[in-house]
Amino acid sequence: MNAATRREIFRRLAIAIPNPTTELHHSSTFELLVAVILSAQATDKGVNRATARLFPVANTPQAMLALGIEGLESYIKTIGLYRSKAKNIIETCRILVERHGGQVPDTREALERLPGVGRKTANVILNTAFGQPTIAVDTHIFRLGNRTGLAPGKTPLEVERKLLKIVPKAYLRDAHHLLILHGRYVCKARKPACGACCINDLCEYAGKELA
Repeated sequence: MNAATRREIFRRLAIAIPNPTTELHHSSTFELLVAVILSAQATDKGVNRATARLFPVANTPQAMLALGIEGLESYIKTIGLYRSKAKNIIETCRILVERHGGQVPDTREALERLPGVGRKTANVILNTAFGQPTIAVDTHIFRLGNRTGLAPGKTPLEVERKLLKIVPKAYLRDAHHLLILHGRYVCKARKPACGACCINDLCEYAGKELA
């Protein structure tokens, strides 16, 4: 796939998705961090239902610490792996208070030292909260990178590195959400909506005519 095709892909995606942003509800960087930790192996809708009850009660590291693990669990028990997530979030809050003045850090190194925060979560925070040109490769972006021929790779990290090299600079900040939303609603895993896809003619997916 050449550079002109890649640029046209992102030009069309940007038109089709005029407000590319996360679907996780949040009103602060801390709320976003908690929501992203909770979203691992869970749906955004499920996380939003839980945080709609949680955030009015505890939306700062200090307030979350006051809840404690069991208190937090009572709000997020509808989410998969909620016990381990509660433990990680409480420990993360302790670190934020003790080492970062209660603020979410804006560097990858500091973020990845927080329990429950890996490279993907750090990328989401850096991109969504701090406007950095990072790309968090989830299942949607991994599928899209390989299926379309945009950035094929055997691992999420390989796809991420390829995307960072080939995405036109003008679209680099929004590329993360453009690809996720296109993968979530159009280029779906089991039944991609190729007939409704704005980049159908540019995509290299071998099965698109049959989909």
